[in-house]
Amino acid sequence: MSIVKINALTVPDEQREILEKRFASRAGAVENSDGFEWFELLRPVEGTDQYLVYTRWRDEESFQAWMEGPMKAAHQGGAEGGGERPKPAASGSSVWSFEVVQQAAPKGV
Repeated sequence: MSIVKINALTVPDEQREILEKRFASRAGAVENSDGFEWFELLRPVEGTDQYLVYTRWRDEESFQAWMEGPMKAAHQGGAEGGGERPKPAASGSSVWSFEVVQQAAPKGV
């Protein structure tokens, strides 16, 4: 079965809009990667300042290939061509890894 990677990003209130705009502007950055299955950016509603970046992959190898290729290139951008790399919107980050052992979908889907 698939694997899930959740990046828990600590985001101060004043950086929330910046973070969301950066994710919105990256459309297509992960969707075309081999083995990619799903993405969600989850905004905290109450009780935490952590956004969750949920991605689901066919296998660990697909995730690692994306990390070493497109993701690495995207996060190293900005400084090239003389531009200054923007300050991170998150003040902290940790990645959680899971294997999907059970799943369900609505009937008829």
